Amino acid sequence: MRQIVLDTETTGLEVRSGNRILEIGCVEMNHRQLTGNNLHFYINPGRESEEGALNVHGITSDFLKDKPKFADIAEAFRDYINGAEIIIHNAAFDIAFLDEEFRLIGYPKFEEHVYGVIDSLKMARELHPGRRNSLDALCERYEISNAHRVLHGALLDSELLAEVYLAMTRGQNTLSMSIEEDSDENGNTLVLAPLEDVIVRYATTEEMAEHEEVLKAIDKASKGNCVWNQLTAPPEVENSTASLI
Repeated sequence: MRQIVLDTETTGLEVRSGNRILEIGCVEMNHRQLTGNNLHFYINPGRESEEGALNVHGITSDFLKDKPKFADIAEAFRDYINGAEIIIHNAAFDIAFLDEEFRLIGYPKFEEHVYGVIDSLKMARELHPGRRNSLDALCERYEISNAHRVLHGALLDSELLAEVYLAMTRGQNTLSMSIEEDSDENGNTLVLAPLEDVIVRYATTEEMAEHEEVLKAIDKASKGNCVWNQLTAPPEVENSTASLI
């Protein structure tokens, strides 16, 4: 699965007030591996940034005056995201601005070009309810260094979010067993057992025979309503049934 972690910086918070995108940063992952095939644009938004936004990203109009307009980079951007699954922190915000930029040049909405969108903020809130789930807070929780992040930047934030997303979803690659839950600002403590280290022990013939006797007793006591006997038997494993310990 090709995934792209995406972030934007804008001239202000409200797209309905005419604010525009001035930076796009994208980080590509393929099968959960960073590829290095990233994409980054500074964009001339054709207007000044609001004071609050400028304090966040520090990107001045003077710096942007010789940068391309969104229409100039739109085709390259669309080709890059095409068919990928997109990961965005607080996706509704960025998608609203991307939809508006696409509308202004006659393109379909952003989500019509991609496979789907994952909102990492929504995911973090489900994993850590009642706690701070900003990108900075998640970096601290998952012990990802963001010491070099003084101001917001689309590419830098995408790189950090890629690491956070991989940390939040690492259970997809490992058998994760939580032995302690940390409720303070430092996040959860997990012990991870790689799948290749899990021990598989098979039942012996004698154990299987004892198991069958137990099932017969349950079936008799329940007048033929033993659930185990009603289930479709799994494919046979030579001499035994596997169990994980």
